[in-house]
Amino acid sequence: MSTKKSQNQTHSSDNGISRRQFIGRTTLAAAAFSIVPRHVLGGQGYRAPSDILHIANIGIGGKGNSDSNAVAHENVVALCDVDDTQGEAARLRHPDLKVYRDFRVMLDKEKDIEAVTISTPDHTHAVIAMEAMRRGIHVFVQKPLTHTVKEARTLAKFAKENKIVSQMGNQGHAGEAARLVNEWIWDGAIGDVTKVDAFTNRPIWPQGMIERTKEIPSVPPTLDWISWLGPAPFRAYHPDYHPFSWRGRWDFGTGAIGDMGAHIMDHPFWALDLGLPKTIQASSTNFNSECYPEAEIITWTFPERDGKPPVTFKWYDGGLMPERPEDLEPGRQIGDSGGGVVYYGSKGKLMHSTYGSGPRLFPETFMKEYKRPEKTIERSPGIHQEWIDAIKNGTKSTTDFEYAAKLTEVMLLGNIAVRLKDKNTILEYDGEKGEFTNVPEANDLLHYEYAPGWKL
Repeated sequence: MSTKKSQNQTHSSDNGISRRQFIGRTTLAAAAFSIVPRHVLGGQGYRAPSDILHIANIGIGGKGNSDSNAVAHENVVALCDVDDTQGEAARLRHPDLKVYRDFRVMLDKEKDIEAVTISTPDHTHAVIAMEAMRRGIHVFVQKPLTHTVKEARTLAKFAKENKIVSQMGNQGHAGEAARLVNEWIWDGAIGDVTKVDAFTNRPIWPQGMIERTKEIPSVPPTLDWISWLGPAPFRAYHPDYHPFSWRGRWDFGTGAIGDMGAHIMDHPFWALDLGLPKTIQASSTNFNSECYPEAEIITWTFPERDGKPPVTFKWYDGGLMPERPEDLEPGRQIGDSGGGVVYYGSKGKLMHSTYGSGPRLFPETFMKEYKRPEKTIERSPGIHQEWIDAIKNGTKSTTDFEYAAKLTEVMLLGNIAVRLKDKNTILEYDGEKGEFTNVPEANDLLHYEYAPGWKL
């Protein structure tokens, strides 16, 4: 069944030709006409059908709304959300579009879809992305990329082999601060970096020693609960999980590090070319089989990389903070209210915050003496536009799945170390094989068995 396109996109839908169809139909014509004046195509400011991307939005509440809005200048052809009460702004933005509950039905019926944004709970990212990619559809997936290590590796491999243009939605990667951190560190501003501390104010949702509720309220008629669960083990509906607090549950979310690690850890991961770790260990407050702990410290060690020295990387959350650097001026804050990163180099130290300010060398006298290098990294038009441009130009985005899967894997390995902290040992990891070498049962946590009817 065909659907109406949004009212502000009638220039592409009036003639019923998709971008793929346009390219195919104009191949023969191109042999006869080498130059076609723009006024013949449609006048000043006209966008040819081949320049317009047909996009569907999967998950339109919360962050999904901003993702939907960020691509609304293209041709949004369908919306999808398991909950009819979510995504009011997106629905109003595209009042004539059909809104599906099941993304599989939408992908089957909407044949013109060329790309999708996926802004659902963590545990459904991978299965949705794979269903889209199998159809040759380009994908933008909100952070963290996946719920398990196996999912991350599988998505990256499939996207690369099938030339899918992919992007993870860690918008800080596209920002100016990320590029400055890279340029300064690559310039040798603080010398060889051997230690990194990162921290966040998360979690801001309930987790810890919370038991699974025994209440079984009725599923609201506006919610497709089975589709919300997706590949996760079955459990009865409860508002404790949807629409927000799922982040703190092992079955659905990836905890504080999954929520903010893709932003905070991204800068050092990129600047230092960290790759995958050699060892992981963790300590935390108490937790159970239902929820992540309220606070944790995770330590990774990364081996030498192309002449770069080994790095020890520590993550703190739940109110825990790294040790204050000795030469940081009294009264000066590390990072900001959302967290930050401190880099320790052979020539000095650098820090940046989570929510805005770019890199700063310290002490302040060091910052004033530093001659900033030329800007050598191409600036991004934004995490969404970068992905759209890459699709149209046949290029790569900067946080595609090849990059994002490794960053996600590092974070998820940290969660595994938390779950196995009572083993009282340092987990050893073979990044090339993607397996733990000294604690065999840790490999069971690299993935889980999906609910019947779901596959990767």
